Amino acid sequence: MEAKTNGRPHSGNPSELLDRQPPVNLDAEIGVLGSIMLKSELLDEVALILRVTDFYDDANRKIYEHLLHLWNNGGKIDHLLLVEALKGAGDLEAVGGKPYLARLAGSVPLAVHATYYATIVRAKALRRDVIDAGTEIVRRGYDEQIDDEEVLSVAENRIFRLAERQTDAHNTHSAIDFMRATMDRVEGRKNGKAARGLPTGIDAIDDMMGGLLPGTVTIVAARTSMGKSALACNIAEHAAIKLDTATLFISLEMSVEEIGDRLLASQARVDSHHIRQGTYSNDERLQLVEAAGRISNAPLFMDDCPTRNMTSIAALARRHKRKHSIGLLIVDYLQLIDPDSAKDPRQEQVARIARRLKVLAREIQVPIVCLAQLNRQTEMTKDNIPKLSHLRESGAIEQDADVVLFVHRPGYYSRESTPAGQGEPSEIIVAKQRNGPTGTANVLWFGSYLRFDNAEPEWKRSQNYTP
Repeated sequence: MEAKTNGRPHSGNPSELLDRQPPVNLDAEIGVLGSIMLKSELLDEVALILRVTDFYDDANRKIYEHLLHLWNNGGKIDHLLLVEALKGAGDLEAVGGKPYLARLAGSVPLAVHATYYATIVRAKALRRDVIDAGTEIVRRGYDEQIDDEEVLSVAENRIFRLAERQTDAHNTHSAIDFMRATMDRVEGRKNGKAARGLPTGIDAIDDMMGGLLPGTVTIVAARTSMGKSALACNIAEHAAIKLDTATLFISLEMSVEEIGDRLLASQARVDSHHIRQGTYSNDERLQLVEAAGRISNAPLFMDDCPTRNMTSIAALARRHKRKHSIGLLIVDYLQLIDPDSAKDPRQEQVARIARRLKVLAREIQVPIVCLAQLNRQTEMTKDNIPKLSHLRESGAIEQDADVVLFVHRPGYYSRESTPAGQGEPSEIIVAKQRNGPTGTANVLWFGSYLRFDNAEPEWKRSQNYTP
């Protein structure tokens, strides 16, 4: 007797499903190839829909691959050229010889339905990909040697890759469409009706950049102990607490306890050393309690797993985008992200990570702030001012980033002490901005609070602050 779910019958044995004939439409595959052989220029339309691997039949797959090769290397396709190409590669007999090619050429009377046939082939391929993904997920689910988090990460990644494939054909826009949207956006900014970007809380940076824009990657780079993690915490704090923007902070360097201490020090304006040592005063304790309340009520999410790779980072980001509608993702820091392949040269690993960050930002339409280390060349220059060439381990970081910010504190190198309660004059250098100016934002570094602030901090202007 068949089991039923929601009124629909299904086999009681899951293995029987996997033994069934995979979804396929060989007539549509033949129709696509026959149409191309009748009218070769249709290959430009078909190639936007179909990949070689979308063909189920081995012979059809090989023929399509050769058709693409002929078209890309000369732009001419006919029966004779295809025969010679297959013969030269030793594939002619494997695809059924001249009789099968003749069958393809006569399979359709007209070539006008090529894209329709192609969409059928793609739909069947998608179904097979779903089955393959499900099979892999099931296999990993039964494998006790695989970590739970990896099982979830791979499952989510496989499904989202299929979803991404579905949107591939919708990335081309006509000028009339995208310019209408562009002008609406431009006019909205002028009239104050459209948001620019997510403010960082540092006015000089926001004036120069227009905030952090959705779909962009901002690299915040500096040498060790310069304050890049503090700046990242400050940006997260401003977004989540002041702007009520859901923020995901992925820290591969610091534990959530360390980040919690930093957020408290910054929000309460209490010396971080007093917090670590437990030597804060009663008044400072009240400030800490109030700050803890503000932080607790903020839509701020922390992940401190030290062994994240890009697959798991992407999975986390997608999950929080769905569940919490995050508007900001921060990663601390790039060079600590585990590579997908440990065998690749380090530069290739970092380049691949940088590229995947950019793809992720565009996919979830959220600004990503990723920290990065600078190499020691910064300390060998006369003025110690960082340059794009100082980005550690890969020029691809600069290439894929939309914005590159450098944290520069001249006082760190001069060892000049700053009086208590006064900020140390520092700089946030906008070294690269894909769609805007570069320059330097003057800021103040309050080291005891682990906080960068405006040259005239709002909290100092608005309160009777006594250090």
